[in-house]
Amino acid sequence: MRFDPHTIQEIGGTLRRNKLRTMLTGFSVSWGIFMLIILLGTGTGLENGVKAEFKNIATNSIWVHRGQTSKPDRGLQPGRQIQFTNADYSSVKTSLEGVEHITARYYLWDDNLISYKNEYGTFNIIACHPDHKYLEKTILVRGRLINATDIKQSRKVATIGTLIADQFFKNESALGKFIQINGIPFQVVGVHFDEGSEQHLRLIYLPLSTAQRVFGGANQIHAFMFTTRHTSVKEGRRMEQAVREMMAARHKFDVADVKALRIFNGVERFQKYMNLFSGIRAFIWVIGIGTIIAGIVGISNIMLISVKERTRELGIRKALGATPRSIIGLILTESVLITSVAGYMGLVAGVGLIELASTYLPPVELFQNPQVDIKVALAAVILLVAAGLMAGFVPARKAAHILPVEALREE
Repeated sequence: MRFDPHTIQEIGGTLRRNKLRTMLTGFSVSWGIFMLIILLGTGTGLENGVKAEFKNIATNSIWVHRGQTSKPDRGLQPGRQIQFTNADYSSVKTSLEGVEHITARYYLWDDNLISYKNEYGTFNIIACHPDHKYLEKTILVRGRLINATDIKQSRKVATIGTLIADQFFKNESALGKFIQINGIPFQVVGVHFDEGSEQHLRLIYLPLSTAQRVFGGANQIHAFMFTTRHTSVKEGRRMEQAVREMMAARHKFDVADVKALRIFNGVERFQKYMNLFSGIRAFIWVIGIGTIIAGIVGISNIMLISVKERTRELGIRKALGATPRSIIGLILTESVLITSVAGYMGLVAGVGLIELASTYLPPVELFQNPQVDIKVALAAVILLVAAGLMAGFVPARKAAHILPVEALREE
């Protein structure tokens, strides 16, 4: 292919003589690239929306909440409420293979009166272990989070959300201050932020052992959750089943009773979504490339017509000493130029529309920040050049085989 100014000027003259035909032919390629970019950007927006649902929890986590039996087992009637204890947490922590980080939870909801000087409010409390930070991706703003010493010594310390700190302490530091939780003083040792919903910013975290002792929880826990060392769906299912079997043996319920435990398998859920989007991306590329191929066929046909119309001209060129290679280069250059310019226009239009949507469309739950990756744009450019070469290959070969004698006979 030759891109010297003389060749470009000559091709430009040819295209100007067939403006309508060139525009219609280029539009098919432009539309194909445009649709490919729009589909890929939309797919990315959907994927970002799904990932946002997991942004405040570990994607390799399994959450186990107690439930109510729905089947009789070993002489026990259905309808029993499963009660977890510290021993269940310890059993999973020490006996379940593949556990990375684990925490238990004891919930104190609704009627917790929190006060500091003349400020009052009601907030939810979660008592947990230090590994909580790996499960909920809690972001420390100031101070520290609950640690192992707090658990061991049952310290009356608390980590509070940023909205609680703003309400109670205004412009002063919350660290080291004592807040009253249902009339009992707790020292604030940290302020946390969370990328989840606003309710996470209104949470208070306490050491689990402290909450159990102070608020009458004895050795009871409401749930436990852990992360897995491996993120495969197979491993996640294995660990879920192992937990179910372990708890069924400890609490005497049918292992097939799915209502006895409420288990959220984040490993499986997240990987299923990611596999789904991998399939969607593959489907989008198939559709986009199919549309582009249709445009390539159109350009190839137009180039064949162009070669037929220019048979006499090409014959004269060869009679004057033009080589087959130069003829092929001319036709391929024209084909690549049409395809690249038209495709680039579609690429710019598609990226522009995606950027406008990302800037001005309000985010919705499962569709956020649509965008086109730079790698995708580069791949589209390479695809355009390849498409131009493919479109011009057959016409170029035909032009190269024109015999000057036969060409000069053309009327």
